[in-house]
Amino acid sequence: MDQEAQLIRRIARAIPPRSVGRGRSGIHAEGGLRLGIGDDAAVVATGGGTDWVISCDAFLEGVHFLGEGYPADSVGYKSIVRAASDLVAMGAAPRMFLLTLALPTRRSGAWLDRFLGGMARAARELGMCLIGGDTSRSSTVSISITVLGEVAAGRAVRRSGARAGDIIYVSGRLGRAQLGLKLVKRSGARELKRIIKDQSRLMQPHLYPKIPVGLGAWLAQRRVASAMMDISDGLSTDLARLCAASGVGARLWAERIPCVTIPGGIAKHMGKLKLDPIEIAFNGGDDYELLFTVPRRRAKRLRGAPGFREIAAIGEIERGKQITLVAADGRARRLTPGGWDSFR
Repeated sequence: MDQEAQLIRRIARAIPPRSVGRGRSGIHAEGGLRLGIGDDAAVVATGGGTDWVISCDAFLEGVHFLGEGYPADSVGYKSIVRAASDLVAMGAAPRMFLLTLALPTRRSGAWLDRFLGGMARAARELGMCLIGGDTSRSSTVSISITVLGEVAAGRAVRRSGARAGDIIYVSGRLGRAQLGLKLVKRSGARELKRIIKDQSRLMQPHLYPKIPVGLGAWLAQRRVASAMMDISDGLSTDLARLCAASGVGARLWAERIPCVTIPGGIAKHMGKLKLDPIEIAFNGGDDYELLFTVPRRRAKRLRGAPGFREIAAIGEIERGKQITLVAADGRARRLTPGGWDSFR
């Protein structure tokens, strides 16, 4: 188990759901709370035909994004998308968000304007509105976003529904965001501006990621996916979390993983830093694509899914707890989580 998962378990043991008291809303552990700690988001029943899906996400300077030279509008844009991805992973449509923002005084002028411009752009694209929050002064930029989404009652897709025989799918091409991050880290502040301009398509998945809102909602509404989560910390880590929640193992085929394509010019720019597309696909984070499982009897339904051409079947769920990666030559090895872990 990764260190972040251990920390979450420790918090959950210290503050169990049963401690949630009945308030004016009538929400309590036995009634309105459908799903609490341990998934991409919490699910709360409204008493009508829909459920609220709620999550929060921190975005910190020096931890999740660099400071100098990093585009302020990207920080604003990405902070919303990262948080909303948790809603999409449950099949919910993003609706509203709360913003807690702490920043240095020197960032309260032009930098803040650009930051808010990027955030407003993401909110428009996702159909979300800001409903409140908090502000404070800090030595570095610290952002916390609380997001609320909506899904038909009882239709939220959890991590825990995968069963032996289910097919494992991913959306999109994995590792693109990690490639962009490696370019950022390889470049100085002045050079970074040029790269962002010259390699805008290559940098887009890292700086301005798009999330498959339509696909997530479609999979939930039609009850096609048995389990689902977003790929935010790398396929190797997030698949391990999905399997742990479902109490299953998995077998993947390396040649079926939709990996990032690394242009020759970029490889040259990286110099001695060797880039392995399969390693980046498995262990790079920030893809915000969907990882989901589908029972074989429902697999044909996927042909009608939004973005079907961007969906790839990469393996299947197995009994047991082990996750195995099968190479193109047929050799199999155990796949260990190697993605992002804040506490590693």
